[in-house]
Amino acid sequence: MLTPMRFPSSTLRRLACAALLLFLLPAASVFAQQPTPTAEVPPDDVLRINTELVQTDVMVFDKEGRFVDNLKREEFELRVDGKPQAISFFDRVVAGSVNEEAQLAAARGVARPAEEKNPSAIGLQVRGRVVVFFIDDLHMSPDSLRRTKKTLLSFIDKDMGQNDQAAIASTSGQIGFLQQLTDNKTVLRTAVERLGLRAQQMGDGQRPPMSEYMAQEIIVRYNQEVLDFYKEALIKDGVPPGANLDELVRSRARAILDQSDAITRNTFFSLDSLTRTIAPLPGRKLIFFMSDGFLINTSRSEINQQLASLTNVAARNGVVIYTMDARGLVVDPSSDASQPALADNTGRMQTAAFGELTAMQSGLRTLADNTGGRALLNRNALDAAITKTLKETSNYYIISWRPDTEGQKSDKLRRIELKVTGRPDLKVQVKRGFLPPSKGQPAKAVAAANADKNKAQSSKPKTPADELRAAVGSFYSLNTLPTMLALDYIDSAQAGATLTISIQIPAEALSFDPVEGKYKAAVDVGGSVYNDKGQVGANFGERLSVAADSLEPQHQAQHPVVYSSQVRLTPGLYQVRVAARDAKTGRIGNATQWVEIPDLKTNRLALSSLLVGETKTPETANAGSTTKLSTQAQLNVARRFARASRLRFMTFIYNASRGPAGTAAPDVALQIQVRRDDQPVLTTALRKVNTEGLTDLARIPYAAEILLDKMPPGQYLLQVTAIDRVAKASASQLLRFAVE
Repeated sequence: MLTPMRFPSSTLRRLACAALLLFLLPAASVFAQQPTPTAEVPPDDVLRINTELVQTDVMVFDKEGRFVDNLKREEFELRVDGKPQAISFFDRVVAGSVNEEAQLAAARGVARPAEEKNPSAIGLQVRGRVVVFFIDDLHMSPDSLRRTKKTLLSFIDKDMGQNDQAAIASTSGQIGFLQQLTDNKTVLRTAVERLGLRAQQMGDGQRPPMSEYMAQEIIVRYNQEVLDFYKEALIKDGVPPGANLDELVRSRARAILDQSDAITRNTFFSLDSLTRTIAPLPGRKLIFFMSDGFLINTSRSEINQQLASLTNVAARNGVVIYTMDARGLVVDPSSDASQPALADNTGRMQTAAFGELTAMQSGLRTLADNTGGRALLNRNALDAAITKTLKETSNYYIISWRPDTEGQKSDKLRRIELKVTGRPDLKVQVKRGFLPPSKGQPAKAVAAANADKNKAQSSKPKTPADELRAAVGSFYSLNTLPTMLALDYIDSAQAGATLTISIQIPAEALSFDPVEGKYKAAVDVGGSVYNDKGQVGANFGERLSVAADSLEPQHQAQHPVVYSSQVRLTPGLYQVRVAARDAKTGRIGNATQWVEIPDLKTNRLALSSLLVGETKTPETANAGSTTKLSTQAQLNVARRFARASRLRFMTFIYNASRGPAGTAAPDVALQIQVRRDDQPVLTTALRKVNTEGLTDLARIPYAAEILLDKMPPGQYLLQVTAIDRVAKASASQLLRFAVE
């Protein structure tokens, strides 16, 4: 149920100047008993195999490409290097579900996290798919780049779920600071806009042209017919007699192949770095590798080592790579009449080029096969292929086993074979191999060695300020000290565009010491504001001293620590990173959010942030209380609400049209929708915004309350859409919240 709110004109004038006056900020007083601190283990791909268990994910499809469900452990036959291997753990997993992390931990022999053991907490956890698009822009033509950008936008608009996180990265790194996981679609669309042509033209400009494939035929495969063709071309061009034609052709081919190999190494390096970056994230990670194809020079050991390392990191960390030929439906160059042909009356070059398409796609096949994915080749509907892939990867089986021979514990890549016994009609999709922990060096020993190494590399101890600064800059989530962040943007006639940054730390997360009859704690908070290019626009922070008269448990949840800072910003896209550190225990938490500041000078319709607070119903008041409930709402930084309460939100509508003459009354209507798991649970009809009594029609306030008593505990998405019926324009704002 949605209840719109009306305010007297005097209140509206105050709100137009400072919207946060609607909410009553809680005092920074807390009452809490500090739990025993726990140590945080740094992310390391070696730790993905615990107690020497090896795990892999498996998908099984029938002839129609449908996932085969309800298979049992005993129906699978596992072989490692051709030898039968007993399966120690088996389970069916739903990708992006709240149980996925616990199931994968169990497959590694790790105890379930404490929060997973609490059934009441399951509904409040946010889990979704992790989808990464790696654009191999060094191997991509202009047509392929346009097709790729269209495909990415289709995914963002149609396939990206409410709880999903996605990232767009490229070989060249041209996306820059935006190359990171986010659920913010505006950030992803901006990343797509940054993709530009970066492909390097292979060859040296000489005639007749020599492709990288022909260069490989000459240098790697010693194709005499191809070599003779280019030698004859040199003679026709008047190369002096006595010149070493063989060496001239081979030198040209080596230069072209060196150029090709350098670009391929750069591609593998970038993809390997991306895979390691997302490796610590829980659950299965899906990478779409989009490219026009490339050659793998098997004669270069460093390229083979890069590919083996990439395969190993992906296999150990639940990363599956699906490769896509961005050219769409292509044919072999030897039979493509649209491609310039070499002047060869003998047909030798056409015969040699017959396998070029297969060779250029071989790297795509190898990447996909080695990581348990598939190569999606020779198809024009790339967006449809992504939609189908997301569906087919939404379910999988997880198996693990314990290497029981000294041979399997060696450092050599082991070959995996898996099939469903008695079902030759089924296709089993599994990673081709794995690299176990080093012989005689279990995971715990490796972790200890890494910790000692990191300690030795630190020439001087880190100060609290250093630790806080590192937490602010970290791309990984740190949660030993729970830290919540809220960003509220408004524009006022007096102050202009102002962003309020609010940080909240739960009372029960701090350590208190008795001091002169009271209990005191200290927490350091800080943060930075970055623009979309990664440049720091503002820094803030201070040490907060917190005092409490008692540590009674009933006061813990009612008195969190809240810190707020305000910054003035020009229009643009910004990321805010914050961190908090308990001064006594050194435990740290961080949080990150994006915010877009609209350019109101364009006169386009826009909304401020959704300012949200919580109002208590009589049933949620303290038992025996006779105090009349306040009409003000408590600012809710954590975005978590009691089910027996009301969510109050407020927003400002900017640049509502007043007709051609600029004197007509605005005609703006609002629609409210609340969604859970991409399904609407509340949708209101359009309701006209009342502007009676307002003096500043450039900033129209609107507020309403939503009853939460009918909503089950869980994560929700609030969307407020304003429609200007005069200008035929609309604007929306989104906000995620949880009902407890």
